[in-house]
Amino acid sequence: MKDNVLDLLIYLFENYMNADDEPRPDRSTLKKELERAGFAEFDVERALEWLEGLSGDQLGKVAEATARAVRVFSGHELLRLDTDVRGYLVHLENLRILSAAQRELVIDRLMALEADEIDIEQVKWVVLMVLFSQPGQESAYAQMEDLVFEERGDALH
Repeated sequence: MKDNVLDLLIYLFENYMNADDEPRPDRSTLKKELERAGFAEFDVERALEWLEGLSGDQLGKVAEATARAVRVFSGHELLRLDTDVRGYLVHLENLRILSAAQRELVIDRLMALEADEIDIEQVKWVVLMVLFSQPGQESAYAQMEDLVFEERGDALH
């Protein structure tokens, strides 16, 4: 899953997930709409599978174990998540935007992108998607959104 799948996920996020007043289309309808929008069938399937991985089922399993644990990254994670990305995740956890369990879900979803290299921009989008997908995380989502736009504003000056 390369950048084109992340682009597709961002497209979905911007066009469907924030549309509160409209019902979300079912998988089949969504797949047809995305293919009509020009996305390849393979990429659409991969993106929809990626979204299914956002289910918070694994959060409960991880929450207790990670609450006081020190996170040690695997060799595979170290290859794909550079020092800046790992530091940014710690930063988000220190700001209490992410819990330890949410950090694990973010790492899982980043690794599922199958990109050779993962940058902080990708992390920001994945964090927004993870927070958006979880009930009761509106405050953390808003805080992350503010952080993203604040950082973009700093870069423009």
